[in-house]
Order: sequence, then C-alpha cells, then structure tokens
Amino acid sequence: MFLVPDFKGNDFFPHGTRLPFMDYKGLCVGLSIIAMVLSFGVILIKGFNYGVDFKGGSLIEVRAKSGKADIGVMRDKLATLGLGDVQIQSFGSEADALIRIEQQPGEEEAQQAAANKVLDTLGSDYEQRRIEVVGPAVSSELRTTGLIAVLASIAAIVTYVWFRFEWQFSVGVVLGLFHDVLVTAGIFSLFQLAFDLSIVAALLTILGYSVNDSVVVADRIRENLRKYKKMPLTELLNLSINETLSRTILTGVTTIAVLFALFFLGGEVMQNFTFAMLFGVIIGTYSSIFISAPVIDYLGIKRDWSDETQKAAAGTPARP
Repeated sequence: MFLVPDFKGNDFFPHGTRLPFMDYKGLCVGLSIIAMVLSFGVILIKGFNYGVDFKGGSLIEVRAKSGKADIGVMRDKLATLGLGDVQIQSFGSEADALIRIEQQPGEEEAQQAAANKVLDTLGSDYEQRRIEVVGPAVSSELRTTGLIAVLASIAAIVTYVWFRFEWQFSVGVVLGLFHDVLVTAGIFSLFQLAFDLSIVAALLTILGYSVNDSVVVADRIRENLRKYKKMPLTELLNLSINETLSRTILTGVTTIAVLFALFFLGGEVMQNFTFAMLFGVIIGTYSSIFISAPVIDYLGIKRDWSDETQKAAAGTPARP
C-alpha cells in the first residue's frame, strides 16, 4: 500500500500580511488623475502613429532567395523612391521582411503601382510572398470599429459589475478601466509607436485582465462586508486586498514572464503588441488595488446591503 504525500500549497505572501494600501490612496489616485490628463493631452496634441490598418497603404511580405534579409540595405534602396513613410522590419524567419508603405495619392491603382515599384527596386534577390492594400475608406472604417469595440467592451463590463455588485464597485471598476486604456494609449502616442489593429486587440485583452483582477478583489470585499459588519471600511479594504495579494502577484508575474519571452523572442513584428500587453498588465494590477478599491472608500457603501438582499430573497421583511 502506497501512501500519497499530503502536499500543501504556500501563499506567496503570508496570511498575516497587512500592508496599508489605503494609506496611499490619496497619493495614488492623484497621480493617476494626472497621468490620465497628461495622456489625454498628449493624444490630442501628437495623435497616434497609425499603421497601414488605420491610415491606408500597402503591406508587402518578401523573402530573401538566399541568406538573410538585409534590412539596412533594403531601407537605403527604398528611401530614394519618394514613397513617403516606408517601414521595414524582420518578420518570421531571418530571410523574411515586412514592408509597409503609406497611402499614396490616387486610387487603388496608385497603391499597386507603389508596391510594384518597391518589388522592382529590390530586384531578383527577393521574392514576393504577399501584398495587401488597404484603402482610405477601409482604414477609416477600421478606426471607427476599433473604437466602438473598446467602448462596447467597457460598457459590457460596467453592466456586468453593476448587476453583480453595488454601484460603487461599478464606478471604481470603470474608472480603473478608463485609466488603463487611456494611459496605455498615451504611451503609444508619446513615443509614436505604431498603432494598428493588433494594439486594439491588446487593449481589449488588457480590459479583460484588469476587470478579472478587479472582480477578484471586489468579491473578497463583498464577502468581508458580510463577515465583518463593524470593521471600519478602510481597514476592511486593506484586509481584502491583502487576502487576494498572493493571487494577484502570482497571476501578474506568470503573465509578465510569458510576455517578456514574447517581447524578446517573438520578433520585431510582435514587439508593439507585447509591449502594450506588458504595460497593460502592470498598470491593470495597479488600478485594481489603487483605483477601484479607493473609489469604494471615497463613495462609502451600506454595510448591511447584503443582509437586506438576503432577507428580500427569503421573503423576510427588511428592517425599517
């Protein structure tokens, strides 16, 4: 007969950890408001460095017939064509390269002519793998639908949190989500990083990650509201955050480890997407602790709301 050893898990932080997060709520909320205002200002002034998806143009994938694709030589050759912004980056294997050409004056024929000009300049050393042409009407539609997707996701998340928790939780979560998206977008605007459909996908993923983190903390707060009816709200919020801290840190660290691997090993074409995810995971973890929870503390909450709900569901008259 074999005895199965009893393995017990260990918390990343001990059960008795009591970090005073709410002591810094004023400072953190103030810094977050400043970051949001600055991000909004940077976006208004500098705008975004839209990729081909959003501003139109041509995308060409080529492969060197022998050896590596020499990105430096390709840049030197294509810089003399007078096609405006031409971006070249490694893609896939060392022999592959991705060329983006900005929208050319004229209809689709002008875009195709520019692509042919690029291929002719590269000569017989490279073979064409694919060509994609995005017109101005399509790129404008993609910008609109991308914005709608982000706003619709925020609205759906707010509705879910509102129905599951009290409205104070919903306000905290929506402020945290706007903070995460706006500051991440502000970083892309500030450094003029390429903003394309992959970044919209990253923002949507950040929303999902952030709300998951916030809901875990909110669920523990609601549980403790029922459990500790006379504990001061600030102390209860600190307790709830500390009780979920081990889960929050471990989830964040494992996610960041994967994203670091993608950032350094996934190739240049993945770097902007991975950077958005990395920054979003870090700031999403921050907002679930230092924005969503402090908003509940500032707004206050009825300490007996769960009891009233339970009595109403059981048909027992609520207290006057």
